[in-house]
Amino acid sequence: MMKYLSEAKWATSFRYRDFRLLWGSTVIQSVSFGMERVSLGWLIFEMTDSVFMLGIATAANMAPAFFLGIVSGAVADWANRKLFVRFLVLAAAGSASLMALVLLTGLAQVWHVLGLATLTGTVSAFLMTVRQAYTYDITGPTHALNGMALSSVSMSLGSMAGALLSGVVISTLGIGEQYLMVAAIYGLATVVLMGTRDVGQAAVAERGSVVENLVSYVHLLRVNRSLMTLMLMTIAIEIFGFSHYTLLPVFAKDVLGVGATGLGIMTGVGQLGGLLGVLVLANLGNFRRKGLLVLAITTGFGLGLMAFSLASHMLFFLAILAWVNGCAMSLDTLNRTLMQENVPNEQRGRAMGSWTLSIGVGPVGKVGVGALGEAIGAPGALLVNGAILALVGVTAVVALPRIRRLP
Repeated sequence: MMKYLSEAKWATSFRYRDFRLLWGSTVIQSVSFGMERVSLGWLIFEMTDSVFMLGIATAANMAPAFFLGIVSGAVADWANRKLFVRFLVLAAAGSASLMALVLLTGLAQVWHVLGLATLTGTVSAFLMTVRQAYTYDITGPTHALNGMALSSVSMSLGSMAGALLSGVVISTLGIGEQYLMVAAIYGLATVVLMGTRDVGQAAVAERGSVVENLVSYVHLLRVNRSLMTLMLMTIAIEIFGFSHYTLLPVFAKDVLGVGATGLGIMTGVGQLGGLLGVLVLANLGNFRRKGLLVLAITTGFGLGLMAFSLASHMLFFLAILAWVNGCAMSLDTLNRTLMQENVPNEQRGRAMGSWTLSIGVGPVGKVGVGALGEAIGAPGALLVNGAILALVGVTAVVALPRIRRLP
């Protein structure tokens, strides 16, 4: 098995022992992430029966990424990333345990759920930044795209399994019991991470203080136009593209009438589409036209969102969802890779902080698509967002030669 992995082009990064452990841990923790994503949406929609509150809950979960993105980048360039990622996964277990306690004691109010969703989002903001930089540490620049793509594969596999498991667990055991399971799975992921040995071949030898890193962050964004442009592209993709996740419970309950189990299937199939998309990227090796590929996939992402307005049957909906998530995960992987490749090595944590900040703008899209869905329905909301995103992609091909030419 290991001989095959060492020879297969798509599996290049598995040559590194620590990458295999990080990858396995990410699969496990992503099971918890997938379960939390399904359960938060279902819980809020059941408690409020409001599409707008659904958007608010998703926004609360993602807002820390925006407010703490820059800080997480500065911390990531200061901390020992091998050790810090362990602490953060353990903290995620603690957050899930608190949610289980509130639900199982019958004390849960909407504000409890929103507050704990924000706490979970805070841990996630730091974890996203540090894990991406640590992945690059292990694989180095030559295998960066492969490592990032395989990292996305691990997240997709785990999230897909978690989404499918979530619908069953909620229906059979209850949502409080599910959060207990989520905490236990995060704990298992921490145990796997304890086996990593090295800080990585590309780890920074001399780390500045958090304050020094924050000060240099401003200069980095001012002088590095490629990083700034990639940030703006990521923001647009997050607002108009990734916000489609918010409306999945609406499609499950009101449009297609398939319930919690159907929602789990939707989320799982969407993750399968994302998995296929990043597997294609993993097989590209050190691909030299990443910038142009970003713009092409952005356009395809928008067209896929527009097609949701035609979906009245479950199978057709699932096919579109797989395509859309394939585009989404591919763009996410490409942007993370390009951001780190276009800064000095000692600033890669800050580059990933920029990515975290960019996706932290997502709550604007979540609230917006929730309000738009309330006004014109979920299919109409995605038609509007998809048209805007497709226009962004087409315009960027013409107007952003700097990004188009990125290797």
